[in-house]
Amino acid sequence: MSVFAAPGAYDRAITVFSPDGRLFQVEYAMELVNRGATILAIRCPEGVVLGAEETVDPLEETEYSWKIFRIDDHVGAAIVGLSSDARILIDQARVMAQSNKLTYDEPIDVEVVTKRISDIKQLYTQHAGVRPFGVSMVFAGVDKTGSRVFGTHPSGTYRGYKARAEGAGRETVFNILKEE
Repeated sequence: MSVFAAPGAYDRAITVFSPDGRLFQVEYAMELVNRGATILAIRCPEGVVLGAEETVDPLEETEYSWKIFRIDDHVGAAIVGLSSDARILIDQARVMAQSNKLTYDEPIDVEVVTKRISDIKQLYTQHAGVRPFGVSMVFAGVDKTGSRVFGTHPSGTYRGYKARAEGAGRETVFNILKEE
């Protein structure tokens, strides 16, 4: 008798690694991200550029289909995946930015807000009864170290980039960015 879950149960248990070292729920979240509308961020000496492919249904009100959000005066974020999941994380990022401003009397570093949001995302990969956030976010802004771009993964991983694209058109965007 095995003490492990039944064959095929690895995709239902968020906290259980499959025998080949995979967390299927995180992979499912990433698949959702990879099918979403394309977002991108580009770092340049003068600042950063955030862009998003926004598809709006003809009957939909455009102010409810945002993919780009203002976190603070110097930080923005673009999202791809479940916007309901992103909304929770955007609100948390805004609270962190304001709390930092009130506590330290200075704007929050772009990497600090990215790391804190990534910590929340990672927490949701290790507790039973929850699922990973089905969203990738690109944080971009200008802080005391200059222009910054950071991409997050549903697993809670984050990295810094010169330019970053996520979503269904990411390969096309990567090819253009590499050439240019």
